[in-house]
Amino acid sequence: MADTVKTATQLSVFLVNKPGVLAQVTRALAQAKQNIVAMTLVDSQEHGVLRMVIENAAEAKAVLAKLTLPMTETEVVCLEMSNRPGALADVATLLGENHININYAYVTSGAPGGRTTGVFKVADLTKAQHVLKKSAAKHKEPNLGKSGGRRR
Repeated sequence: MADTVKTATQLSVFLVNKPGVLAQVTRALAQAKQNIVAMTLVDSQEHGVLRMVIENAAEAKAVLAKLTLPMTETEVVCLEMSNRPGALADVATLLGENHININYAYVTSGAPGGRTTGVFKVADLTKAQHVLKKSAAKHKEPNLGKSGGRRR
């Protein structure tokens, strides 16, 4: 079922809900060459909570501290799973059968050719599609701009 199980430090960053804040955080991490292994962003009316597992949590924490955003640390279990239907169900069943509650979970998703998929909830879907298609054409990205229609 799994190739690797390890614990990792998850950083939870509390973000104001306004345009550009997520970009500021991810740009700072990128400039410091910090790779995000997995992430999820949950929002409420007042703020968003960005939960991330980063390859080097200590260095990432130092980068994020410079942004003066509220942040917490939590130890989590990281489990390498097969990218197949039912893999998550197998893990959840195993934990449940052993009376281990899952408070929350998020996963990355592998794609053919070693690519990953980013899913973005945006306020203006039509505009986002236009911008992404234009960028794909400009940068010759083979998998952008060829959806053939609206995805839901």
